[in-house]
Amino acid sequence: MTGPTNRKPDTNSAPDGDVEEIPDYPLVHEESTPPPPLSARLRDPRTIVAIALPLVLLVLIAVLVGNINFALLFQVVSQANPVLLLAAFLIYYLGFPLRGYRWTLLLRGAGAKVSVRDSTEIIFISWLVNCLVPAKLGDVYRAYLVKVNNGVSASLAFGTIFIERVFDLFAIVLLGLAAGFWSFRNGLSPEVQIVFAIGIAVIALLSVGLFIVRNFGSRIIRRLPLPHRIVEFYDRFEEGLFSISARNLPWLAVLTGLIWATEAMRLYLVIQALGFTDIQLGISGAFFVALIASLLTAVPFTPAGLGLVELGVAGILIGIYNVPQQDAAAIVLVDRAISVLSVIVFGTIVWVLSDKTKAKASPVTPSVEPSAG
Repeated sequence: MTGPTNRKPDTNSAPDGDVEEIPDYPLVHEESTPPPPLSARLRDPRTIVAIALPLVLLVLIAVLVGNINFALLFQVVSQANPVLLLAAFLIYYLGFPLRGYRWTLLLRGAGAKVSVRDSTEIIFISWLVNCLVPAKLGDVYRAYLVKVNNGVSASLAFGTIFIERVFDLFAIVLLGLAAGFWSFRNGLSPEVQIVFAIGIAVIALLSVGLFIVRNFGSRIIRRLPLPHRIVEFYDRFEEGLFSISARNLPWLAVLTGLIWATEAMRLYLVIQALGFTDIQLGISGAFFVALIASLLTAVPFTPAGLGLVELGVAGILIGIYNVPQQDAAAIVLVDRAISVLSVIVFGTIVWVLSDKTKAKASPVTPSVEPSAG
């Protein structure tokens, strides 16, 4: 994919040297001040409810419906193989530099020069935000950080983040379908058929949406009675969205596949670490379950899909793979401790120590290079 040809390349900065306004979520209003501090977000009653309510519901469901024995649960977890748990942790964190490298390629395609180290650090900090507050506000914070630290237009950065999410959704669905077909090659249950149908519908909708935006988006926006700054924001957003050059497309696809392989291998190693040798899941099953869990995190109602992911993964393990409830609870607990709790712990350390979170918005000169065609 290449950028629209009916516009001049974006300079990645506002006209006349002014500071570009920072878009507020969900990108329909712009403000000149940076996003509220993370501490303020955490004190917001809506954030507190978004975290507390799913946790309370999970405990109630585990006790009243699942009959989970918490003493036995923690005993099983405490006896897990530490070497395999460390392997699960390391392979999961290998995904962050891969994500950073992929985002660097996308930004480079839009004409912005950001190092892999910077993009990886910013992504990790944004994941901390997504683990603590709902509505995927980490993506807003990511665009803000790359603007104030690297001089990249916030709206252009949003475009690259959006196409990154599209790549992820395509990969999740396609890899999930492939893993599901292999895992259930002896016959698809009605529940699995429903999951497959949803996946195919997601792919179809994404394809149609991208086709419409690519061919008609700019014309539609210009015919609507919108303020000039919204149209200008859309232009930069679309430039970032379609910044992928044809020669980079296969490599981006490979990177995306490797990124989601780290998610699946984390879950597989967690199951092996817990010693559940009687669970016939296999690597293909781990791919299927992990990718479905990742799809649930895209629902922005709670931080990191809290509540939805746990119930979804446990439901698939119990209902489709016949995993005992107690074992499913242990798998979910350990897996989410690595994928969410560790990000909160280490992400907080990075957030405190990083100079990127301390940068102030200022009229910087963007670091750009000619857009890759």
